[in-house]
Amino acid sequence: MSRNKNRPSIVWLRNDLRLADNPALTAAASENRPLVVVYIHDETGDGIRTLGAASKWWLHHSIAALDAELKKLGGHLTLRGGPATHVLPAIVNELDAASVHWNRRYSAARDIDVGLKLSLRERGLAVESHPGNLLHEPWHVRNGQGEAYKVFTPYWRAAQELPVRDLLTKPQPNELHWPESAPVSDELTDWALLPTRPDWADGLRDTWTPGEAGALDRLETFVAERLVNYHRRDEPAVDATSGLSPHLRFGEISPTQIWDRLRGSGAETVPIAARKNTAKFLSEVGWREFSATQLFDNPRLAIDNYRPAFDAFPWGYTVDQIGAVDEPAGIAEVEAWRRGRTGIPFIDAGMRELWHTGTMHNRVRMVVASFLIKNLLIDWRVGEQWFWDTLVDADDASNPANWQWVAGSGADAAPYFRVFNPILQQNKFDPTGEYVARWVPELGTADYPDTIVDLAETRREALEAYDAVKAAAASN
Repeated sequence: MSRNKNRPSIVWLRNDLRLADNPALTAAASENRPLVVVYIHDETGDGIRTLGAASKWWLHHSIAALDAELKKLGGHLTLRGGPATHVLPAIVNELDAASVHWNRRYSAARDIDVGLKLSLRERGLAVESHPGNLLHEPWHVRNGQGEAYKVFTPYWRAAQELPVRDLLTKPQPNELHWPESAPVSDELTDWALLPTRPDWADGLRDTWTPGEAGALDRLETFVAERLVNYHRRDEPAVDATSGLSPHLRFGEISPTQIWDRLRGSGAETVPIAARKNTAKFLSEVGWREFSATQLFDNPRLAIDNYRPAFDAFPWGYTVDQIGAVDEPAGIAEVEAWRRGRTGIPFIDAGMRELWHTGTMHNRVRMVVASFLIKNLLIDWRVGEQWFWDTLVDADDASNPANWQWVAGSGADAAPYFRVFNPILQQNKFDPTGEYVARWVPELGTADYPDTIVDLAETRREALEAYDAVKAAAASN
């Protein structure tokens, strides 16, 4: 392969669909070579989960938005489908590339990256991975024994003592050089990421604006208007949360950008009345980091109990018995839960919000998860799979980590036997019923179903089931 400056630099994008604060893009652009920006739609490798339907909808629009931004800069996004282990080397050969850059992944898919890095370097390419998706790499936040933290508070305390990398600006047109002819690219529509018959995405379209511009606009709106009420974040009827989770999941904004806006160069323009809530909001960003660390150390986080003692939990139904999310539930209670027809208003409101918007208020997520796991005694993996399919912010780390936290099988899950009472939760966090009325308008009419379980009786059954976990833990 020739060594001239016409050999391109490849940026392989994954969960980092943005131009600003993108270390891989910045590094590739600095080489002053023709730049090829690639997205590979790969759902074939070990450690890569097939995207859920809501995530596919988001991915389509996020890719389209990024391609539009690249075209404004004179370039475009090259799309290829298939196994990255085959597709990326093929692109390298096709273009006679000199270098490849990407931002790191922390799931089992990182094994794919390691293999590609070694094989491409053996061929003489410069191949670099970069820290673009977290405030801190998982291996940097360790306890005194060099082990991963299992409790959030000491983890976050240690993380905040580490420096956050400098924010990177969006490359300017004069900093980018493009090939004389664009590489062959798939058509985005050929990937069939959008729903067709039926088209269930009206609520998603009404709620979200995927893409980097939408992410930055949501951050600014949150800082200017909603951060001041963030102390009321547990009230689902109050518009107090950021709504940044799907933008973070697809990397349309980085946690470094959020940190800089609230603690760095942008902190002076945060409204004075809102500053009291900054630390708490950033701690929620910290929970995302904590989840990523759990996944890094436990690549089977969506499959195996984080705490092995929970292998002894006597589920009424397991994920294998109920089946995949695209099959009939087979269990009437699970189907009622999925569709928001349990007869318990707070539960039904949350599940209908999820179905319509692709998201659910975090307080309500905990309650609906607790109900499935502890009142219905359904394996937490059933709920995790359903959320994976229906959430626009379904994340490899946060989704299973949060489900395991509610189940009690995860990190920092004490008291693991906590059972959220959905009636009391509604009374406390939606006392006027505004949230419930928004999503369950037929409440109080003959169209609303009867309650499918007795909450008090099923709570007793759940606590008895947890005795098996106690016994298993005691025997270890």
